[in-house]
Amino acid sequence: MEAFFAWLNSIIWSNALIALCLGAGLWFTFRTRVMQVRGFAEMCRLTVTGQKSDAGVSSFQALAISMAGRMGIGNIAGVATAIAYGGPGAVFWMWVMGFLGASTSYIESTLAQIYKEKDAEGRYRGGPAYYIEKAMGLKWYAMVFAIATIVATGLLLPGVQANAIADSASNVLCGGGTGCAAVGGMGAMKLWIGLGVAALLATIIFGGIKRIATFAEIVVPFMALAFILMAVLVMILNADKVPGMFADIFSSAFGAHAAFGAIIGQAIAWGVKRGIYANEAGQGTGPHAAAAAEVSHPAKQGYVQAFAIYFDTMLVCTSTAFLLLSTGMYNTFQVVKESGRDALVPVFTGVPGLQPSEGAQFTQAAVESVLPGWGAGFVALALFFFAFTTIMAYYYMAETNMTYVAGIRRTHPLATLLLRLGIVGMVVFGAYHNAEMAWTLGDIGVGLMAWLNIIAILILQRPALIALRDYERQKKLGLDPTFDPDALGIRNADFWRKGR
Repeated sequence: MEAFFAWLNSIIWSNALIALCLGAGLWFTFRTRVMQVRGFAEMCRLTVTGQKSDAGVSSFQALAISMAGRMGIGNIAGVATAIAYGGPGAVFWMWVMGFLGASTSYIESTLAQIYKEKDAEGRYRGGPAYYIEKAMGLKWYAMVFAIATIVATGLLLPGVQANAIADSASNVLCGGGTGCAAVGGMGAMKLWIGLGVAALLATIIFGGIKRIATFAEIVVPFMALAFILMAVLVMILNADKVPGMFADIFSSAFGAHAAFGAIIGQAIAWGVKRGIYANEAGQGTGPHAAAAAEVSHPAKQGYVQAFAIYFDTMLVCTSTAFLLLSTGMYNTFQVVKESGRDALVPVFTGVPGLQPSEGAQFTQAAVESVLPGWGAGFVALALFFFAFTTIMAYYYMAETNMTYVAGIRRTHPLATLLLRLGIVGMVVFGAYHNAEMAWTLGDIGVGLMAWLNIIAILILQRPALIALRDYERQKKLGLDPTFDPDALGIRNADFWRKGR
């Protein structure tokens, strides 16, 4: 079974998807006239303004929900995995994906706002399934995306986050595997941790979107700031190694580094792959939260979600990368064929014995090397908050797509209950299962959504671009922009026609 999932993952994450992600980001950057640079000040302003209502959340709360989904295990373990397979050069390609992905995020999030609607309970709902049906007129395509997202965010992706929580926490509590005899060993400890996380998750998701938004609004900014400050402290303490770190990143990104030159292809592939996993630009997850925001113009939330990519990739992911590279606490392997099978050949070993799938432990080792005694515990705590809020956001995305499948009918209470129990169960399963299998399933989920969503937004980009030009025109006139789809020739944006 594991061999089948590994094969399926290799098909989904072929070079075609890597090229599609980079190509889409480059195209949207051109079509928006580099809005991620021109509109940076506006992104920052809109992030801290806006209002909320009984039907929707504020722009900042929508940002917090989407950031909860973006800032997960990919920001800590995922970065370590990218470096393990692609060398320091993978960090550069993560930056490239982050820069280009900001424009992709603008397109998909603005589309989600344009085509959002109210559900049977009066709450804002939207996302790729909604804009695929309304703008493309392809109900079957929208249904395929909705079902793929329910499976991915409700079953496949939560296990990755839970596994990382259990792995990092048990590494601290068990002292590397020697201190958990009283509870039955490392495996039993991971199971208990999984049960604890599942119980806490249940108390949040059974409270609905308002409780999720409130929790994310408080926790996400705090945990991100604390982690960034930790990275800055470690870099200050290792200031003499920082110039060499940057040299390694740029030289290995283009194959010029003597040690990492042979894996330039892996650097690009893993930089893009983990970049998407971390910031989720184009994956189709961010638009779900974007649609829930109360704004006067769809482009406003597009700007806010573009800023989310900068924050996630350029600050949080970069902080992890700098922790690893400035301390030398990372391993890099080259994938080679031996007897017809893939084998890992060490290129650089900073932490002997750790495998690429054990990404969180690399970050723990990095902080522990500078701040012995409590560094590993700090990373475990940070990773818990990162991963837990991501699981919480995954539930919201799965629930939104269940609402879409239900249509004008109210989602059946039994279906909602089964979804909640399913995601809670997958948290326990993921915590106990091996990391490699969890990552494989997570990659499959991310890849499926990315294929479906990026193709859709490449076809549907025009309304988002019209909204951008309209927003900029009104700003030049000194107005607080409002949205009139009829005046702009945008069809099927029913919410903006009826709801204003």
